Amino acid sequence: MIWFAGFAITIMILIFCYYQNNKIDITQYTIKSENVNKNIKIIHLSDFHSKPFKAVLDKTREQKPDFICITGDYINDKEKNKNKMLAYGKELVSIAPVIYITGNHERRLEDFTSLMKELDSIGFTVLLNKCKKTENVTFFGLDENQADFKDYIARKNKTFKYRDFSSYFKEFEKENNFKIVLSHFPENFEGIPEMNYSQYDFDLQLSGHAHGGQWIMPFIGPLFSPGQGIFPKYARGTFGSRPKLIISRGLGNSEFPLRLFNHPEIVVINIIKE
Repeated sequence: MIWFAGFAITIMILIFCYYQNNKIDITQYTIKSENVNKNIKIIHLSDFHSKPFKAVLDKTREQKPDFICITGDYINDKEKNKNKMLAYGKELVSIAPVIYITGNHERRLEDFTSLMKELDSIGFTVLLNKCKKTENVTFFGLDENQADFKDYIARKNKTFKYRDFSSYFKEFEKENNFKIVLSHFPENFEGIPEMNYSQYDFDLQLSGHAHGGQWIMPFIGPLFSPGQGIFPKYARGTFGSRPKLIISRGLGNSEFPLRLFNHPEIVVINIIKE
């Protein structure tokens, strides 16, 4: 009987872990703005880490978005499931235009340039410090290139040299419609001195990277994020009003294989004409 009890407990733990990593949460946000001529729905996805979630595809299709924004780490730094993720990307493009930026994982790849071309060829709009203007929304995609492991150490020691994007932002500010910044690193919104993005005139920033802190403990909150360390502030939810930061808890896992009380997340943003 002891072996049976141990077996049953093991099965229960495995089911629990599977549920934590695969139960999809949908988080809705509504933003009212005078800068749009009609209502717009945006799906924000981040940090797939080479995991082609069928459930995410189905739930995204059900939402009938006008745009899909992917804020980096679509393919991990081992290029696992690369061909599957390219095929998966074609499915996303069939739902709505996909606006894509890089994360730290793509930036570690030796064939980075060829991967960007492949993503472009399947229909992704790849923004590397560029803008994409549509009728109601202008997207500005940042290629921050904070990818090397030594960068994490430098940020922890407060010796990291952040890239100066001020000239890009000043051009972006001239746009007269709803302005969205796509940045992989949420802490860059207001958590870095002098070069933080929140000082500029735009409406919304979408970010990922922190994986919601990986584990979210009751009464404690998110536990850890690379670049922010323990108890990260910018791991989930929203910050600011205008500009506003919305952080995705992400979908897949990186080096650490388990989420805890932190399900994969689809973010739905409804921009309402005020």
